[in-house]
Amino acid sequence: MSVESVREFFTTRNLPDPITIISESGATVDLAAKILGVNPELIAKTLAFRLKDKDILIVTSGNKKIDNRKYRDYFKTKAKMLNHEEVFEITGHPVGGVCPFGLKTNIDIYIDMSLKDFDYVYPAAGSAYSIMKISPGEMQKLTNASWANICV
Repeated sequence: MSVESVREFFTTRNLPDPITIISESGATVDLAAKILGVNPELIAKTLAFRLKDKDILIVTSGNKKIDNRKYRDYFKTKAKMLNHEEVFEITGHPVGGVCPFGLKTNIDIYIDMSLKDFDYVYPAAGSAYSIMKISPGEMQKLTNASWANICV
């Protein structure tokens, strides 16, 4: 279901299906980078957090970490990641396949500035066995995401 919702996200916008199915799990940044033969910073990881009154997704470069101070300054609250069950309930995607496309619920998306310098990145596409290649700018436009500086 999850890969299909990502595929539908693109096809309902009359865009080509960007999904590539891979034979091995790319559930972590290191696994995905190894499978694709790219540097980890080109893997776009999507993290789910809970703010006081809503849940959000943050997409960042695979080699970056959330900077707690920057996060607190930006969102005015302490960083609190969602657990695996909550991630699936909110996004419809399992951990290891979470991406900002084809989401189960309407959720705010933030893309860290760490991705802005790349021509393209590789986010998951709804499962640990699916990926896509997309420019950060196109990802931002398609998801109406906000750019944010919240990573180290």
